[in-house]
Amino acid sequence: MTSIKQGTVSVVVPMYNVAATLEQCLASIESQTYANLQIICMNDGSTDDTARIAGAHAARDARIVVVNKTNEGYGATMNRGIAAAEGTWIAIVEPDDYLDTTAFEQLVACAEAVSTSSGKVVDVVRCAYWRVFGEAGGETRAACPYLHRVKPATQPFAVGDGIELLLHHPAIWAGMYRREYLEQAGIRFNEVPGSGWTDNPFLVQTLCGAGVGIAYVDEPLYYYREHDFNDAEALAKKSPLTPLTRWNEMMDAACALGVDDDHVLDALALRGVNYATITVSAAGMEADGVHDLVERSMERLDPARVFAIPALSGNAKAMFAQVRGIEVPAENKAARVRYLAREAAYRVRVNGLGFVAQNVKRRLNRL
Repeated sequence: MTSIKQGTVSVVVPMYNVAATLEQCLASIESQTYANLQIICMNDGSTDDTARIAGAHAARDARIVVVNKTNEGYGATMNRGIAAAEGTWIAIVEPDDYLDTTAFEQLVACAEAVSTSSGKVVDVVRCAYWRVFGEAGGETRAACPYLHRVKPATQPFAVGDGIELLLHHPAIWAGMYRREYLEQAGIRFNEVPGSGWTDNPFLVQTLCGAGVGIAYVDEPLYYYREHDFNDAEALAKKSPLTPLTRWNEMMDAACALGVDDDHVLDALALRGVNYATITVSAAGMEADGVHDLVERSMERLDPARVFAIPALSGNAKAMFAQVRGIEVPAENKAARVRYLAREAAYRVRVNGLGFVAQNVKRRLNRL
């Protein structure tokens, strides 16, 4: 491995049985126009061809190091990768995914420009991403839900001024983090079996902990391969307690950081009620441990805040009210209609009417 220079981006690639997509992933990292990289391939006990593919890339590129270890799960694997990182920045690239060739060039340039112009330290740089569906040769893509919607008045900014970053998929891989910031703040992944949605609390720790230290590039620089429109529901059926357990860890992180921004608290409330709704719908309230976890989770939320969120459906609010043993107030139907109209207009604008129509059809087919 080459010596580590100032400005190096340490790229952590957590791998487990990803032979089918690893070639494309690593090639996209190796071909970056920003060449000052340390590429750390963490093989979490794969039983397929993953180790051989990664080893072949390492033999050709001195920037790559492969760590082969027994299976520990995503959180422990990421923590080992972060501990091995020596660069100024840490980035995460999932082995299913791939990058725009200019991704790190643009992210580093943004961080440096914002820091120079503002005189403030940038701890987190985020970007937009593409959602990729289908297999190679027949892929379609759609913009992430926050492209062109993160519009802080100035940069760097606090997450409350770019709240769209907290409202959707955690997308912790769409950007990079200053290594010293993660170390000084003690930010690491929760170590649980499997993947376990450990990106959720990491999202809150990094974005809320950064204070006024976030920068943003409004370009889709990351290609996220989305295998299933219903990933959340599938996980809730398989592991009913996982979504709300991770959400409670998000809330714990926000409390520990003293978060009091209403935008952030609204975003966390929205996610919590949605996770509870998904859990109950997928697994049922009678599944082991679900009732108690849903009840304890919803007790953490202020009813007035929940009922005022137009992004929550009437069914979600009814579920919350039932769990809390309270009545649902009269719905502000105008606010709900305005919200749905804005969302529909946005999706048509960024993805086109055809993709939106296909998505609606998929949802209807699930009913």
